[in-house]
Order: sequence, then C-alpha cells, then structure tokens
Amino acid sequence: MIYKYMNKTNIKRFFSVLLILCIFISYSSFVYASDDSLYVWSSIDVSNIEEDPSLLTNATSEVTDDNSLNLESASAILIEQSSGRILYAHNIHEQLRPASVTKVMSILLIMEAIDAGKISLTDSVPCSENAASMGGSQIWLDTTETLTVDEMLKAICVNSANDCVVAMAEYIAGSEEAFVQMMNDKAYELGMSDTTFKNCHGLDEDGHVTSSYDIAIMSRELLNKYPEIKNYTTIWMDTLRDGETRAF
Repeated sequence: MIYKYMNKTNIKRFFSVLLILCIFISYSSFVYASDDSLYVWSSIDVSNIEEDPSLLTNATSEVTDDNSLNLESASAILIEQSSGRILYAHNIHEQLRPASVTKVMSILLIMEAIDAGKISLTDSVPCSENAASMGGSQIWLDTTETLTVDEMLKAICVNSANDCVVAMAEYIAGSEEAFVQMMNDKAYELGMSDTTFKNCHGLDEDGHVTSSYDIAIMSRELLNKYPEIKNYTTIWMDTLRDGETRAF
C-alpha cells in the first residue's frame, strides 16, 4: 500500500486508485530501481500471520525513516497488506491535511453499517440542505432527490462526492457531527494516534489532520475486512441518474 501527500489536482486520481493499488502490493518482495541504486525488500512469509488491523507490524524499528527514494512528498509509506509490515517509511507520522483521502474512513464506517445490518445497499438516502451545500467534488445532489446507498457509494468512490458522503453521514449517524465523532472513535480504536477528523469529506479545516501511517492503517482495515469495496473503487465508467460517471 503506498500513500503520498499531493496537491489537490491529483488527490481525486489518487483516491480512486489508492485501494486498488493495495491488491498488487500483497506479494513477497518489492524491488525499486533508480538511476544508480537498487532497493530490495526481503521476502516475507505471511501465511501464518493473523490479521490485526489495529497495528502495522514491525512498526518503524526495522525501517530507516529517511527519503532514500528521493520522493517529492512530505510523507510516504509502503506496507505489505496482509501482514501490515512496513517496507518503506518517510516521515510517516507527520500530521498533514488528508483532503479527500478522509473518505477512506467514511467509507469504512459505511461498510461497517451495512455489515451490521443498520443500513442496506437498497436504502433510499435523502439529501439535506447541508449536504447539498458542500461544494468541492460533488454530483450536485438536490434536496428533492434520493439515491440508494449503492449509488451513494458509487459517487463517493468514483467521484469523491462531498455531497454524497455528508448525506450518508447524516443518514447513518443523524448528523455530520455525530458521524465525525464515530470517525474519531474508530481512529482511536485502530490506533491512529496522528489523526483528528473535523469533517467526513476532507475539505480543509483547521485541525483536520492525519499521517501516511494512519491512512495505511485505515486503508488496510477497509481492504481486509471489506474487499467488496473494490466493486466500487475499480469502476472505470458507469451511469448515475441516467448520466455518465467516470473514474479519475
């Protein structure tokens, strides 16, 4: 699993492929070549390792925390999905603004609500004035319309729709504020000590921060517990409200 902080122009492209990329990192070794150097991480036997989503195993004690790969980013992490082993670390606990990658936690809570039977994919979700007013990445929800949970997930995963994620937050928790508290509670449960969520969509807000380490934790939790999320994150082109929705 790779995470790099980047500018807003690329954040939606990154969000669309973040979860997909993890599929290809679950092999035994990783090799990176640069102009004059070759970096190889040893093979890892993960066949008998039990899942522990609250921890990334081996932490940073066995990983050099530097920028030997000369990445143009403030923070980066590479982990092996099955074991959680950290393969590369660069400022992984630096607190930065996550932008729309915030939605990884929102999606995780949506999937938990579905799994617990609190909501279903066929439920009709209304749009409040608050949700419709979000701005940024959106599908321009209107207060007179409803979408199913399935359609909301599609819009969130493919188009990073702020209006849809707020509508889902309100539907699950009764208010965005209550849902954000759920996000912070889940972050605490997973051991995400670098993280404070102030909203469920990722628009810039003072104090809304996380780290690449914490994003790796919640992304691994989502992929390991709910691999069916790839049914949404791998969409290339689909329709919504008789229109066209494209992945970035």
